[in-house]
Amino acid sequence: MFLRRESVPFAFLAEADRFRSNVAPPPRERASAGQMAGRWLLGLTIVAGLVGSLVVGMPALSTDVGSPTQQSQASQGR
Repeated sequence: MFLRRESVPFAFLAEADRFRSNVAPPPRERASAGQMAGRWLLGLTIVAGLVGSLVVGMPALSTDVGSPTQQSQASQGR
């Protein structure tokens, strides 16, 4: 029913923490000019969209305290 796992000596675990490989990973590929331009363009588009939505939405968020409120003619009883 229960599978018994084989015990691992503690020395093996302690040695595994210090293990270093002598094989270095390959260097990362540098992004081409087109990829860099695309990333900049994507970032600029996202920022412009956020700023544009803020500019368009600001009038809806502002409250005019000094202006009188408009009432319809139906609410005045005419």
